Amino acid sequence: MRILVRRVHLWLGLSLGLLFAVLGLTGSALVFYSDIDTALHPTVQVTRNSPASGGTVPAWDRALATGHARWNDAGGKWSFELTGEPGPIPARYYPMPGGHGVRLMVWFSTDGKRILRAEPWGGYLMSWVYQLHMQLLAGATGGQVVGWSGVGMLLLLVSGLLTWWPRGSWKKALAFKRDAAPIRRFRDLHKLSGLASMPLLFILVATGVLLALPAVTQTLLAPSTIPAPTSSDTRGKRISIVQALAVGRRALPEGRIVFVDVPTSGTAPIRVRVQVPGDPHERFPGSYVFIDSLSGRVLAIHDVRRANTGSAVARWIRTLHDGTVGGTTTRVIALLLGFVPALLFATGVLHWLRRRRSPHAS
Repeated sequence: MRILVRRVHLWLGLSLGLLFAVLGLTGSALVFYSDIDTALHPTVQVTRNSPASGGTVPAWDRALATGHARWNDAGGKWSFELTGEPGPIPARYYPMPGGHGVRLMVWFSTDGKRILRAEPWGGYLMSWVYQLHMQLLAGATGGQVVGWSGVGMLLLLVSGLLTWWPRGSWKKALAFKRDAAPIRRFRDLHKLSGLASMPLLFILVATGVLLALPAVTQTLLAPSTIPAPTSSDTRGKRISIVQALAVGRRALPEGRIVFVDVPTSGTAPIRVRVQVPGDPHERFPGSYVFIDSLSGRVLAIHDVRRANTGSAVARWIRTLHDGTVGGTTTRVIALLLGFVPALLFATGVLHWLRRRRSPHAS
């Protein structure tokens, strides 16, 4: 059985090791991807004495008007991010579903009057890295490959632990011989780096699988369904973003608004995304307020605190995967952890190649 497990570990390592390394390295780059992207684009960097993003009341609606003047797909949607920090207003523009357009990332000036930067998602470095990490640049099919390969990577980690598990001295099993032959040093480095990172790597890979395979996640966790209400009428004047934000704050007064999604037309409501106390992810929380875009009436509220156990578990997946669960400290740990699969792959392959040349070497 031990020989079989060792062979399974070898086959999985040779077949999935390079992909594991690529996903690990791209994951490290994405831990601070917003900061890196801002540093690469001086036009959207914070200037001294800049007001908070959208800090002036009319800025949100001016930004919407500025965006409409350039892009005005009747079935599209604008999503504005309320960072609460100094700098431009970040937004996303989603053209009509099924249309020929692609999602645009847009940055408006703090007064909402100018477009500082506009690029398609996947058309600039950090978004390209993100798509490589999540979907191997192959869309939904690539996401499936990443997800199911992740299952194989979990087996790779478990088989590595079982292969190492000592039958005798634990001290010897945990030793690193610096003066040993290269093949032994490769094995020891592979063994010890794998053991040290095993628990955290397992968490990163498992949460990555759940993010890459949303249908599987839905089946396993069965979280509460998020409402999908529609406005009762499409005629009349739409409420402003400022009004929608006020309604959202009254609906969940103890929460912090993070995004506001504004449809350009149709019966889709305005959606306000809120982080309520206890929701671990600051940027992508799981609570929503749906507001009639004409009357300003609250159509539905999805509060994760009142959702089922599956929703409670699901809201931890992203924050565990991207390292934001414990702030800067855990993000740095996640960044460093992303280099481990490359180290494991390199030492594993070098050890395997040397063993092929010297079959009797240990």
